[in-house]
Amino acid sequence: MTGALPAQPVIHEVNTRVWLREIAARTGRVTGLRDVPKDAWDEITPHGVDAVWLMGVWERSPGGRAIALHDPELRAAFSRAVPGIRDEEIAGSPYCIRRYEVDASLGGAAGLAGARAELDRRGVGLLLDHVPNHVAPDSPWATEHPEYFVRGGAADARREPDAYLSVGGNVLARGRDPFFPPWPDVVQLNAFAPELRAATTDVLSRIGDLCDGVRCDMAMLLTNDVFERTWSGLAGPRPREEFWPAVLSGVRGRHPGMTFVAEAYWDLEWALQHQGFDFCYDKRLYDRVLNESAEAVRQHLLADEDYQRGLVRFLENHDEPRAAHTMGAAKERAAAVLIATLPGATLWHEGQFTGRRTQLPVFLDRRPDEPADHELRAFHEQLLASVHRSGMRTGRWRLLDCEGWPDNDTHRNLLAWCWQGPAGRFVTAVNLSGAPAQGRVRLPWPEAGSGTWALTGLFDGTRYERDAEELTGPGLYIALDGWGTHVLTVNPV
Repeated sequence: MTGALPAQPVIHEVNTRVWLREIAARTGRVTGLRDVPKDAWDEITPHGVDAVWLMGVWERSPGGRAIALHDPELRAAFSRAVPGIRDEEIAGSPYCIRRYEVDASLGGAAGLAGARAELDRRGVGLLLDHVPNHVAPDSPWATEHPEYFVRGGAADARREPDAYLSVGGNVLARGRDPFFPPWPDVVQLNAFAPELRAATTDVLSRIGDLCDGVRCDMAMLLTNDVFERTWSGLAGPRPREEFWPAVLSGVRGRHPGMTFVAEAYWDLEWALQHQGFDFCYDKRLYDRVLNESAEAVRQHLLADEDYQRGLVRFLENHDEPRAAHTMGAAKERAAAVLIATLPGATLWHEGQFTGRRTQLPVFLDRRPDEPADHELRAFHEQLLASVHRSGMRTGRWRLLDCEGWPDNDTHRNLLAWCWQGPAGRFVTAVNLSGAPAQGRVRLPWPEAGSGTWALTGLFDGTRYERDAEELTGPGLYIALDGWGTHVLTVNPV
């Protein structure tokens, strides 16, 4: 698998330490990545998954962990998520990184190499984390390379002790984004410093030796506009070149097929795509599916197809509540069909398939026991496998209009789109409401001519026959129960 991921990869995020702990409990022995049994790898790589993101493999900061252990608000959050959590089950934040070395408790570099080999045997790629904005205070960089950091003076540390930290004789700013107070456990890297840009290029190049791609944490914080607003007057002169083009061009000189995924917010996805990222989080779609109307989702999907192919669609991840907690069972299934059949990458979170409801703080090594929903897992596995086997997403995608009647406006709750390419023609319709909805969807295939066409359910094989003139004229009649879906292949009889 080593090399470029598919054009629209299906990514499965796994909390590495929690996953290994549960495997150890199941097998009765301490488990590093190299010792994971084959059936455990099979469980996280169901058919249709193109890449596994092993979240949290790097060496965590003992100093950052100590801060977490003594933070009353964090401890309260830990206890709410996992009642009775013990200190030894609190590993510290995977985004408070001391060094980009695979943690010894996971089996070190040899363990990760073994994990990559197992994934490679299954034709599955490997993604890892990179945190460009900050490092732990006990990172070797903090003492060896103060030029990499946003720095202050002794007076700043006295005046704002929550914003600055003395490390190795230097006063370093604590990491932050512009809308929140500083994070207490990390120190801020200086995106404007040429030395830091060169060092980041080197780190990412070395990470690229170990995997097929990286997910870059809070990538928008390093753009020139955001960084200047956050650190104006402290970071030095604004460079003419943006951070990410400077860094990614250097990495791709060594790893031309490496995939870069940006955690991105504030409507900066388009800018980050143009700065070199293959994919950016589609948080806007997540929010609209979760909280807004079908029309709001439709407006979002009017964006250019090529732009949408560079987005990451998701219903949960480690930063968001579990889908089973935020949505009812029927809505969750409808939303899963929606994102699985749209253009772009898709991100699924380990435990999402089996209906886990607890959003686990990333600091923890243990999660609560929760009963597995085997029907939900079967649904997700069939969804991913069927979409993958169909080849629909190798074609071109198009959003379709849904029309109704003067005395029935339920079509407003329907969303529909189609794919056409070498694998054939496909239509998806989703009722993004809890009430029945009816409407007509005109298919954009005038070349269909006349005659009878068969529409066959991708998941259940249900077959409908319709005249071509109906499909391309008044349109395909759609009637769906609340949260109902159709995914259909379309072929001439």
